[in-house]
Amino acid sequence: MSIRLECAVIGVPDDTWGEAVKAVVVSHPEKQASAEELISFVKKQIASFKASKTVDFWDSLPKAGSGKIRKRSIKERYWSDQSKRVH
Repeated sequence: MSIRLECAVIGVPDDTWGEAVKAVVVSHPEKQASAEELISFVKKQIASFKASKTVDFWDSLPKAGSGKIRKRSIKERYWSDQSKRVH
């Protein structure tokens, strides 16, 4: 299992449900886990329907001056080609 440095969980467009849960993860450079391993781990910790359906790995996450992760900036990458921000 990877030692994660940081992550964010957001809603992304989904044709079936309108939105689906996605995790965006920055992993430890020397210890990697697959998306399937992370999803399986999370499903053991919380209800299955709350777990991320997909995982993307990024080199870093955008942050505000205070150090808080800017989820809006992350979501924009996934919603930019949508005519509206909610299905």
